[in-house]
Amino acid sequence: MRNTWQSKVAALLVSVVGLFGFGSAVAQDYTFGWNPRSGDVWVDTWLGDMNRYGSRYRDPFVDEMVRYHGAPRDLVTDLLVNRRWAPGDVYFACALASVLGRPCRYVVDVWERDHAQGWGAVAKNLGIKPGSPEFHRLKKGLVPSYDRWGRNITLDADLQRDFPGRGKGPQGKATSKGGGPDKAQGAGNVKPKAASAQGKAQGASSKGQGQGKGQSQGQGQGGKGKDKGNGNGK
Repeated sequence: MRNTWQSKVAALLVSVVGLFGFGSAVAQDYTFGWNPRSGDVWVDTWLGDMNRYGSRYRDPFVDEMVRYHGAPRDLVTDLLVNRRWAPGDVYFACALASVLGRPCRYVVDVWERDHAQGWGAVAKNLGIKPGSPEFHRLKKGLVPSYDRWGRNITLDADLQRDFPGRGKGPQGKATSKGGGPDKAQGAGNVKPKAASAQGKAQGASSKGQGQGKGQSQGQGQGGKGKDKGNGNGK
């Protein structure tokens, strides 16, 4: 009876782990496991979300690292595929290197040596202390990355000051006044504006045709006699 009960509990735990996508199927598949310890709970949370995104959508994730953080494509691909780095670690390494003005490969080497200390300690040793303006710049950079991916992200109170007016848009998408999904949605307004301009042009054309017609009639009437028209359509 006890063995049966234990079997049911074990099966339930396996189901829960599979449902939420963590455990051995995720963390233990990474060379260094998954324990970022950046010194900022919000950063740790969204780096963990990047693990899911980067694993499922590798190409746009790699493109982000190459285009916006100056990382070599072959390095990023090697880290994800051959060295089995967590995408969140790859992102933080390249983003940290970008803020430092150093090659991504430099921070990669440091992390492979000192990963047991966590990202917060590694960043501090490199001159960027968690909570500093430089660290905040790194943290802030996560938001436009998510916007470019078209992926939802929730801001903490610290970042809400940097993105005033940002809230929840249709279907729960994070939106802002200055970019991201709002900007993409705003692009849909181009067609109505173009249509409005076209309508004005058509109206002006119609008005011009009407004036031309009036002038033609006036000139015709003026040709019949002085009392019927003066040639100006009056």
